[in-house]
Amino acid sequence: MNILVRCLLICPSLVTVLTLFIARAMGCIQSIACKPRVRRENIVVYDVSASIDQCPTVIEENSPIVLRYKTPYFRASAGIVMPPVPRNETWTVGWIQACTQMEFYNTYGDVGMSSWELPELREGRVKAISDSDGVSYPWYGNTTETVTISGPTSKPSRLTVSMNDNFYPSVTWAVPVSNSNAPMLTRITRDQSFITWLVALNNATKERIVLQTVRWRMRVDIAVDPSMPLGSRASLVGRTHQEQPHILANNEPIPPNALGRPNANDAQVLMWRPRRGAPLVVIPSK
Repeated sequence: MNILVRCLLICPSLVTVLTLFIARAMGCIQSIACKPRVRRENIVVYDVSASIDQCPTVIEENSPIVLRYKTPYFRASAGIVMPPVPRNETWTVGWIQACTQMEFYNTYGDVGMSSWELPELREGRVKAISDSDGVSYPWYGNTTETVTISGPTSKPSRLTVSMNDNFYPSVTWAVPVSNSNAPMLTRITRDQSFITWLVALNNATKERIVLQTVRWRMRVDIAVDPSMPLGSRASLVGRTHQEQPHILANNEPIPPNALGRPNANDAQVLMWRPRRGAPLVVIPSK
C-alpha cells in the first residue's frame, strides 16, 4: 500500500491539514494571477517610425540684422497597447529626448567665431542633457507627445504618441560683441546628436519602462559671402539631405540628466571666441 495512503488512514487529521494547505496555496496563486500589473512583456509596441523630412535646410535672408535657417523636421511616432492598469495607478506613455552632442559655430572671417555650447556636455561631466520643452519634464512635450492612463481599467488601452523637432535659429550678420552692424559672417556649421526614448512611466513610483530607443543627428553647413547684397549671401554646402534616424534593436538606458532640469535651451551658453584674446560669455545660461 502507498505510504501516503497508510499515513492518511492512520492520521485522518492529516487530510484536513493537506486540504487547508492546498486551498491556501491555490488562493495565493489565484490572487497573484488576478492582480493586474503593468510589465514590459505585457506592453505591445507597434508601427514605430522615425524619419527626417527629405528636404534641404531652408535659408532666410529677410532681415538686415540676422540670417535665419530652418532645418527639416525629425518625426517619431508609435502605437502602443497598454495592459489593464490597476486601481490607484496612473501611467504616462510618451517621448523623452536628450541632446548628447552639440557643435554650433558661427565664423566671422579671421576675427573669430561665436558658438552655442553646453558646458557640462562639452567638458564630459554629463552624457546627455534633457531636451524637454522646459515645462513637461521629463517629457519632450505634453500634447501629442504623451498619453496618460489612470486605473482601474478593465481592458487593454490602445494609444498613439508622436513628436517632431527641428532647428530655426537666428545668427547675426555682424560680430555679436561689436558695435558695428557691418556684415562679417562667413560660415555656419552645426552638428547635433540626440537620443529619443519611448517610455512608460508610473507617475507614483516613478518606475520607467523603456519601450524603444531612437538615435538621430542633424547637420548644417552654410557658406556666407558678406560682400554680396542681402538675399544672395548664403548658400547651403555639403549634404543637402540628412542621414535618417536609427531605431535601435536594443534599448539604451536613460541618463539621469535627461530627466530633469535644466533642459538644453536653458543650459546653453553663447560664447565669443576671438582669433586673438580670451573667450567671452555673450549670453549666459539661464
